[in-house]
Amino acid sequence: MQQDKVWQAILGEIEVTLTRAIFHTYFSNTSLVKQADGLVVVGVGNIFIKNHIEKNYGDLIIKTLQKQGVKVDRVEYTTVVVPQKREQPKSAPDGQLSAVPATQTMPAGGLVSTGSNNLRQGLNDRYTLDNFVVGDGNDVAFAACQAVTQHPGAKYNPLYLYGGVGIGKTHLIQAVGNALQARNPQAKVLYIATEQFVREFVQALRGRTAATFANKYRSADVLIVDDVQFLANKDKIQEEFFHTFNTLHQANKQIIMSSDKQPRDIAGLEDRLRSRFSGGMSIDMQVPDFETRCAIIQTKAEVHQSELDPEVVEYLATNGQVNIRELEGALNQLLAWCDVRGLVPTVAIAASLLQVNKSRPKHLSAKQIIERTARHFRIPMEDIVGSKRDKDIVVPRQVAMYMLHEELRLSYPKIARELGRKDHTTAMHSVRKIARESQIDSSLRSAITEIKEHLYV
Repeated sequence: MQQDKVWQAILGEIEVTLTRAIFHTYFSNTSLVKQADGLVVVGVGNIFIKNHIEKNYGDLIIKTLQKQGVKVDRVEYTTVVVPQKREQPKSAPDGQLSAVPATQTMPAGGLVSTGSNNLRQGLNDRYTLDNFVVGDGNDVAFAACQAVTQHPGAKYNPLYLYGGVGIGKTHLIQAVGNALQARNPQAKVLYIATEQFVREFVQALRGRTAATFANKYRSADVLIVDDVQFLANKDKIQEEFFHTFNTLHQANKQIIMSSDKQPRDIAGLEDRLRSRFSGGMSIDMQVPDFETRCAIIQTKAEVHQSELDPEVVEYLATNGQVNIRELEGALNQLLAWCDVRGLVPTVAIAASLLQVNKSRPKHLSAKQIIERTARHFRIPMEDIVGSKRDKDIVVPRQVAMYMLHEELRLSYPKIARELGRKDHTTAMHSVRKIARESQIDSSLRSAITEIKEHLYV
């Protein structure tokens, strides 16, 4: 069918511009529903994907359609059930993962269980993919986690998430474990913090139960290890983990890890482990932007069955912490204080309770953002707000515009004025360009993250 061929060609163009995780999650099951009189209707799997594609990839889709010769005046998105290609189930040796169609009842989720006892360890039921708030700083990680739940042991193995404290790594990796356990209750899904792994290993050596310890983790269908940076400088522990990793990986068992650093930056980690950790999918998770912080606060408030005034939400997002864990703590403090007194949360109450963290500016200014951006790129601030169009100045200027939009929620005309521009369309183009390119350029994402961290330290 001509329409299908056109859409496949468009997907081919889009695929080369995005990471595998993003393309697989957001585009692999899309379709061209209608094409007539300049209207293009794209079918997507659910409302989350619809909203995400509209916000982040609308311009990319239009440009790609035009490149393929499709007349397009506007694009609309609709949720449809898109038929997926299914393979016949393949037999697998006992205890191995196999690619199993989602319609097959057992084993669910593509997991063939070892049938071991103690099938679950360490997972917290409150961590799910459904209640994880997705934003620009974590959408790639979220997409990869969704892919793993559909193809455990086959896609992104190992999956390695890294980033600062309190940005949602533990939530995501536990959510994958919960999703896989729900799909197959007989699968052995183990979650453990590295420090606990170390303690258990030491106890096993002292109690001469090393074989039992090794079997416990090497018989897992899914092994989730938090904070693997704590393996550093522990030779015997690293050797044990190396053999556990190899046993599971060779049997196509899913391995998921988190850390505060990417593998190459963990000092004291053996090269053979560093190589294996980097052998699957490594994803940098960033601090949440203003919009995501607002969404997190609203979501957490709903869990407490509380409805916050938008001004309170924005106040907490602006004056609270960037760290999600501390942001949630500030919200809990506010809700508890108001609850026992029968009061409705207000900005005044939030301000008096939080006493706005002294280490964070009470009122972050446009000048502070521009100065920090200039310092990061090692150029004078005057160049960013000036008229020079050298390549090494244009990108920092665009990043500054993006930061002003994301962190201060300034309008495009206001951003243009702050940067000495007459035309606000320049600001609009810059913000959208950086938002788009940061999805696929890890160095750009890292630069934005570092600028944010320095602003809020």
